[in-house]
Amino acid sequence: MIAKPQIQPMNPQEYLEWEKQQPIKYEYVHGKIYAMTGGSLGHNSIALNLASALKNHLRGKGCKVFMADAKVGISEKGPFYYPDVMVTCDDRDLNARQIVYHPYLIIEVLSPGTANFDQGRKFRNYRQINTLKEYVLIETETMNVDSYRLNEKGKWELTSYSIEESNYNQIDQEVYFTSVDFHCLLSLIYEDVVFLE
Repeated sequence: MIAKPQIQPMNPQEYLEWEKQQPIKYEYVHGKIYAMTGGSLGHNSIALNLASALKNHLRGKGCKVFMADAKVGISEKGPFYYPDVMVTCDDRDLNARQIVYHPYLIIEVLSPGTANFDQGRKFRNYRQINTLKEYVLIETETMNVDSYRLNEKGKWELTSYSIEESNYNQIDQEVYFTSVDFHCLLSLIYEDVVFLE
């Protein structure tokens, strides 16, 4: 989640050095830094559920799964973000220590304060990563997953998985992340999430 930007602009190297000394994480976009704020328990459960399931699925397949403390760089000059979950299977990232530059899959769990940014500007920036095959947005207030996939013509296509708020007892749906050939039920993604009545 992103809070208000700090006042002092920085170049990418200054940001990377400065952030190492900070007690909290900051994202970097075009010279400005943004403090990361905490998410809800539902947000945390969704990210943990997916990261755990993806880690089990990809074990031994030459891929790495990262969660909230792992930074992705659009380029060496930024922007730099902290996705909720990401997967890289690119050899260039397998020995990375600070920043992932070649993810296949990025997942953002939406919050009311970040949803517009995650769906708009952040997605426009993520699309500049030439290895990215899939971008997934997950709502926390309702069971809805939107998966944007890069098709063979280089266009991003949307596939949605949803259970209507009015009927959480309807038949579960299978979700498929094509970028890493991962199938799971929508209910697994939302396991332990408590919805408002």
